[in-house]
Amino acid sequence: MYIAKTDSWYLERIIWLIAGIFILLSVILTLIHSPYWLILTALVGINLIVFAFTGFCLMANLLYALGARPRLRKE
Repeated sequence: MYIAKTDSWYLERIIWLIAGIFILLSVILTLIHSPYWLILTALVGINLIVFAFTGFCLMANLLYALGARPRLRKE
């Protein structure tokens, strides 16, 4: 069984947290406001797929610029 390290808030962990928050927020807004909020859920999903295939993530670049560092670093 794989269990991710939770001893620090590294870049990848923060990205998963933000993606989860955005998805839950868009589902809640869909239920109480408008079904068009599902577009936000779709955009988060597309971004996760783009990251999986290309390694590029706009949120990762923003967080890196703000000081978050990846768990594994190239030396």
